[in-house]
Amino acid sequence: MNKTLTKIGFIGCGKMASAIILGIKSADKDKKYQLKGSEVNCEIAELAHNRLGIDVLSDNRFLTIGSDVIFIATKPNYVRDVLEEIKDEITSEKLIVSIAAGVSTSAINKIIPNARVIRVMPNTPALVKEGMCAVAKGEYAHQEDAEFVMDLLASIGKVIEVDESQIDIVTAISGSGPAFFYKVIEDMARAGEKLGMDYEKSLMLATQTALGSAKMIFDRGEVSVQNLIDNVATKGGCTFVGISVMNEEHSDKLFYDVIEKTTVKASELGK
Repeated sequence: MNKTLTKIGFIGCGKMASAIILGIKSADKDKKYQLKGSEVNCEIAELAHNRLGIDVLSDNRFLTIGSDVIFIATKPNYVRDVLEEIKDEITSEKLIVSIAAGVSTSAINKIIPNARVIRVMPNTPALVKEGMCAVAKGEYAHQEDAEFVMDLLASIGKVIEVDESQIDIVTAISGSGPAFFYKVIEDMARAGEKLGMDYEKSLMLATQTALGSAKMIFDRGEVSVQNLIDNVATKGGCTFVGISVMNEEHSDKLFYDVIEKTTVKASELGK
C-alpha cells in the first residue's frame, strides 16, 4: 500500500458504497486515491457516475484489473457470482475488502484461495459521516492491510478492529443498531405526544438528547457510564423514578435479548 496513488474499485455503488466513496473523496486532500466503481447495468452505472463524480464501469473484471483494492459492495446473494467473475484477475498484490453482510472471509477464500481479504461491517450513519465500522482480517491478510482499511474508513466515522468471530455481534450492535436507536427515540417522542407535547417538538427533544448523551459518553474520560447515569438520576428525583421503572421492567434483559437474537440471525446469514 506504499504506492503514490492507490487505485480503489467498488463493485456495487449502492448507498453504503456511495457513503464510503464520498467520505474518502472529501477526506483525500492529498489525492492519494483514485476511485472507480462498477455497475453491470449501464443506466445504473451512468446514474452512479453522475451522483458520485467518479468513473463507473459496467465490467467488473476490467475494474478489478485496474484496481489495487477491490471493495465487494454487492448484496450478499450476488457475492459468489461476482467472485467467480473476477477470481482470475486477483493477484497477490490486490486486496479484497468485503462489506457484504454474512459473507465470511473463509467463504471468499474458498473461491479465491490465498487472497488477502478484509471484512468490514459498516452502518448507515456513514451517510452523515458518523458511521461505525468494524474491520476483521482474513487468514491471508496482513496487519498493514487492516490498518490501511481502518485509515480509509475513518473518513466516514469511527473504526475498530475485531476478530472475525465477533463480527455477528458487531452486526447486531452497530449494523442493526441504528434501527434500535430510531425505535427508542421514536418511542420517547410518541410518549411525549401522548402526554400532550407536539410530536415534532417531542422528537427534537428526544433526538438532540440522544445525540448529546452519546457525546457525553465519548467525552467521559475515566468516568464510567454508570456514574453518568447516577449524576443525572439523583436519588428521590424524577430521573431516579424513570430509571427505577426501567430497572423494574428489566430493560437490560430486553436489550440483551434484542442483541442476542440479532446476533444469531446474523450468523445464520452466512450459512
